[in-house]
Amino acid sequence: MSNASSSRGSASKDQQGTELAHAPIAPVAPVPPTAQNKAHSQLPSQPASRVPWGPVTAVLYTIALYIAGQFAAAILIMAALMSMGRSAEQAADWVSSVVTGQFVYILLAEILTVGGVVWFLRRRQIRLSSIGWNAPKLQYLGIALVGFGVYFASYVMVTIIAGYVVPSLNFDQEQQIGFETAHSSLDLTLTAISLVVLPPLAEEILFRGFLFGGLRRRYMFVPAAIITSLMFAVGHLQFGSGAPLLWVAALDTFVLSLVLCYIREKTDSLWPGIFIHAIKNALAFSVLFLFK
Repeated sequence: MSNASSSRGSASKDQQGTELAHAPIAPVAPVPPTAQNKAHSQLPSQPASRVPWGPVTAVLYTIALYIAGQFAAAILIMAALMSMGRSAEQAADWVSSVVTGQFVYILLAEILTVGGVVWFLRRRQIRLSSIGWNAPKLQYLGIALVGFGVYFASYVMVTIIAGYVVPSLNFDQEQQIGFETAHSSLDLTLTAISLVVLPPLAEEILFRGFLFGGLRRRYMFVPAAIITSLMFAVGHLQFGSGAPLLWVAALDTFVLSLVLCYIREKTDSLWPGIFIHAIKNALAFSVLFLFK
């Protein structure tokens, strides 16, 4: 599945999307109120948080972390189990079929992913606030509720259009999320943490924090949001699962990511996006495990 700010300043001339430095001699004429209102209604030309890495680093490091985190988690768990006397087949079965094993795998993969971002920032003496990780505020909950409504309405419209454009698109595809044997209270609790808590935290830090921040250093909002959302959608196609590519999930997550990028841009925080992501996953968890 399928899951947080800093100051605005003037930028140097060699950065795209920045304004020219003010001349120290010529006075600056006041901006009429109508012009101010028009400017405020548009997307800002610069990101709320500035980061020192660019698009290439952001894209390549995001891909590496997303893939390496999952592979490393599987290898570490398999190695630990085999060192305790279990066969490779038994270890693989524990990770893929047992609720506790799936929980440990997701937890470790998300820790490695977030750890990779934190390591990158600390090595360069960059604060976590540069990617939108700041103190959560109560108002973010309200923003999240509105944002979720916008996402849901947008997704419904996009699916209607997609159905007309691509009649063969299968909207009944099921995402393979595991946890089929989750029935007890403990199993359901571990499942909820694995699906509702961990992915929103890790994926928002990696995609809307690290990746989007690096893209916004050079690009305007729209291309940065589209690239971020395309990569996020590709990550949910379920490559390597043996099942057909999950185009419906990719379409869903693409629309979701566009909304999350916009809110990240406007609030300069990851928390509203984390809450929206968690609400979406919580609804899916409820439908799949609580009310089935």
